[in-house]
Amino acid sequence: MVKLLDMDNTGKIRELSEKYREYTAGNLSRLIRIKSLSMQEADVQKELIKQMHEAGFDHVRMDGLGNVIGQIGNGSRILAFDAHMDTVDLGNIEDWDFDPLSGEIVDGHVLGRGSVDQKGGAASFVTAGRILKEIGFDRDLSLLFVGSVMEEDCDGLCWKYLVEKEGLNPDAVVITEPTNLNIYRGQRGRMEIEMEFFGRSCHGSAPERGVNAIYMAAEAALEIERLNERLESDDFLGKGSVTVSQFVSRSPSLCAVADYARLHLDRRLTWGETREGAVRQIEDIVKDGGAGVKVLDYEGISFTGNSYGMEKYFPGWKLPEDHEAIKLATGVYRELFEGEPNIGKWTFSTNGVSINGLYGIPVIGFGPGNEVLAHAPNEKLPVDHLVKASALYAALACSF
Repeated sequence: MVKLLDMDNTGKIRELSEKYREYTAGNLSRLIRIKSLSMQEADVQKELIKQMHEAGFDHVRMDGLGNVIGQIGNGSRILAFDAHMDTVDLGNIEDWDFDPLSGEIVDGHVLGRGSVDQKGGAASFVTAGRILKEIGFDRDLSLLFVGSVMEEDCDGLCWKYLVEKEGLNPDAVVITEPTNLNIYRGQRGRMEIEMEFFGRSCHGSAPERGVNAIYMAAEAALEIERLNERLESDDFLGKGSVTVSQFVSRSPSLCAVADYARLHLDRRLTWGETREGAVRQIEDIVKDGGAGVKVLDYEGISFTGNSYGMEKYFPGWKLPEDHEAIKLATGVYRELFEGEPNIGKWTFSTNGVSINGLYGIPVIGFGPGNEVLAHAPNEKLPVDHLVKASALYAALACSF
């Protein structure tokens, strides 16, 4: 990595990112109008491919899972940018003040589902690519712009595919999830754990003859609540957490004692917590028997028809604040915006669980939009954020 972009490029990038303000907002608007739930991203990927071609990317292709990969340059080192193209569903339409699939541009904001989480990142990096082609980008560097799939259904799966099936091994990745234009360097990990309880059914008129699996699960749920209070904390990533997110039971009838119950646990892992340790904590709660504990697996079929999966263990990650990649992003930010960036972390999970958590590839987090609007009604993104994000992505490419 070189230290900073030169002043000539700084001025050009600022000028062009502002010049393409309406272009970037318009591209985002078109992406928002295409509903793209996980495993249903085919149409939005076609639009992204079209936008990359129009921006002058050198190569554009789609992999077997449906990830779109646009490339500029053909150098020995690789800097990648990631934006997942799937979104969560709309939720209760009555909670929205506008059409969530309108993509309208009103009062300096682009409106709609996916504007923040996180098609805004994709629109910004398409513009960054256009800027780089216009200023004559010519360095020993391959820039890969990835519109990834299935992140909302299984974060990190897309990059597991890219690394293990496509052989992609970048020197660094910029995740364009929303950071409110701050620089992020980590997030907690997560796991999905299932607890199953096996009782013995009997007629509900004489419950003492059976063993009620619901009572077993209820006692365990209260222990889970207590476990949450004593989990470890990290100065940067914060506290680990665990919660019961689903309770399911089964009995032969509504006049019978339940012979089966299941708890689904959402476990967030702070720094230093491990898969094995988290499982052991749950096993200790039910060590007297009558229950099973397992980490769940994911298997999904992408819109390309490719079936792919992974265990639902997603490691947390963090880079030191003095890591070379974070220092570079901080320096570029200062150069472009003549201010000091805030260095922070995501509250939620991102594809970084695979990129850095599994494979150790350095990650820079920088994206347009405020993460508090992710998955929320009335999601909208300031056009000013798009302008600044496209500038910073282009400037990072010139400095890496």
